Amino acid sequence: MSRKFTDALPAHTRAGGPACHVVGVFNGEGIGPEVVAIALDVLDALAQAGGRRFEIRMGGLIGTEAKQRHGNGLPDEAVAFCESIFTDGGALFCGAGGARFVYDLRAKFDLFCKFTPLQPCAPLRDTGALRPEKLDGVDIVAVRENTGGLYLGQWQRSMDEEGRAMASQQFCYRHDHVERILGVAGRLAALRRGRLCVVLKPEGVPTISELWQECLEELQQQVALDAVEVLEIDNAVYQLIADPQRFDVIVSPNMFGDVLADCGALLLGSRGMSYSGNFSMDGKGVYQTGHGAARDLAGKDCANPVGQLLSLAMMLEESFGWTQGAVALRDAIARTLAAGYRTTDIAASGCQIIGTRELGARIRDALRITVD
Repeated sequence: MSRKFTDALPAHTRAGGPACHVVGVFNGEGIGPEVVAIALDVLDALAQAGGRRFEIRMGGLIGTEAKQRHGNGLPDEAVAFCESIFTDGGALFCGAGGARFVYDLRAKFDLFCKFTPLQPCAPLRDTGALRPEKLDGVDIVAVRENTGGLYLGQWQRSMDEEGRAMASQQFCYRHDHVERILGVAGRLAALRRGRLCVVLKPEGVPTISELWQECLEELQQQVALDAVEVLEIDNAVYQLIADPQRFDVIVSPNMFGDVLADCGALLLGSRGMSYSGNFSMDGKGVYQTGHGAARDLAGKDCANPVGQLLSLAMMLEESFGWTQGAVALRDAIARTLAAGYRTTDIAASGCQIIGTRELGARIRDALRITVD
């Protein structure tokens, strides 16, 4: 089974070898600066142990803070920073950013494809809301279309003829947009276990669902898959929790993918364990957690840094081709959690609850890696 999700992106190229890798960092807001700092500390330890060189470049304000100062969650200076990182063959590593930062970033750089791995961490099997046996063998990738649908388009406020407030929004999907995301999901499923689930709402969103189903029929003529099913979004959310073993690759329009990924975090034990990568066809990569800024936790040294660390592992593997480093990091995380060290959100009976910084330090100290 292929672990590299970007193998499904036909135009994607991945840097390899001991060259200096460029990482553009946005600290973000809320708990973002705390968990990003831990990830960069772990990256430094990994790089030293593994003989790799990373050039870390820090970006400026994004999200809510940028909107307050510049009127835009993705200001011009942030766009210029991103362009410089991508021009130099680097990747972006982001803390949580509010306002419309993520939506505008995806639209600006055509980051049309989001991969959200939903693979439970074995030491947390008894930790979450689900019965442990429900998690046996679960290994899902949610593929989300990022640049169309409800989150993009045109919107406005107005008044009707009787003076009542109205809000409206127009959005669409083009055939080529649907074709490319289904193509990625289909190729990824073929590299894995051959099962693809497409999530739509045929009666609720009829014309868009029809277009997706037409493109799915075209895909099935091109990619050999063992099983293809179409589920409605409400049923898909239910089945994801009730019977997660049935899924391999799930692909969906923008908003549906957002709902599925957040719901799928229940399989991981906490949203603090969730992470993702956003990609363009030409290899641009942006890595982030699957949780928000959690402003109520900021500065309290209690946020879970593991989602940010797992997004770091994803970046090492997908953008820089350093599988050894990614495996070492994931292994250090698993061994630290198995030893019983946890933040509050993933605590269980008999575990030792520790803070954000200490958990990060223990994971760093658990790294075991040799030079390539």
